[in-house]
Amino acid sequence: MMKTGNMAMLVIAASGVVGWTAASASAQIDVIGGQTNVLLDFATLESAAGLTLAGVVGDTIAPGDLGEGSVAFPINPRNAVPLPTTFSYADGLAGFSGTIEHTGGVEFNGGAIVVGNFTIGFDALRVGGDRSGFFVESRLGIEEILFDIENPGTVSATGSGLEIGANLLVSSEFADLLETAGLALTNLTGATVGEALVVAAVPSPGAFALAGISGLAISRRRR
Repeated sequence: MMKTGNMAMLVIAASGVVGWTAASASAQIDVIGGQTNVLLDFATLESAAGLTLAGVVGDTIAPGDLGEGSVAFPINPRNAVPLPTTFSYADGLAGFSGTIEHTGGVEFNGGAIVVGNFTIGFDALRVGGDRSGFFVESRLGIEEILFDIENPGTVSATGSGLEIGANLLVSSEFADLLETAGLALTNLTGATVGEALVVAAVPSPGAFALAGISGLAISRRRR
């Protein structure tokens, strides 16, 4: 894991909440739940971006799994309305699609600024320099992309689980918003403000094999 001192840390913990949706060797793996834990350096946010934490809203968990001062946002299930998680990936991250959706948010500056119901998605047009193309977007209050996710320093995507570690960079959209509002004195685009670690566990493929055998046996008995 990369270290960023006292910078913000974003952790997506989806342990035991990813499942297979196909039985082939190239089966896709679907994220279906979990939570995203966030630990922010509030002193840095206040001095560089004029943001002072006021509280949390919605289903936000406080504290999160990162200890005192952290919060966590539940990952929406695939049948959630209106923002279902749709992210799927192939073994080795040879392919992926969809988004990871969350519920909950945080308030800054006495409640004048709200962000939340975050989407983690991918846009090929955002790839460049240190940017991987993945981003974090707020869909509550300020509806804007807040962070680009840097090219990951840690990647492991297998049938046993998913782990991705990378830094968070201030997006150009968020930097422009902060500067226009007079909250930031300089443009913060590309500034490293945290670290992201995705950890997702999947059920053992053997469990699905047993389920398939059971299903075949039932089918034969019905004939």
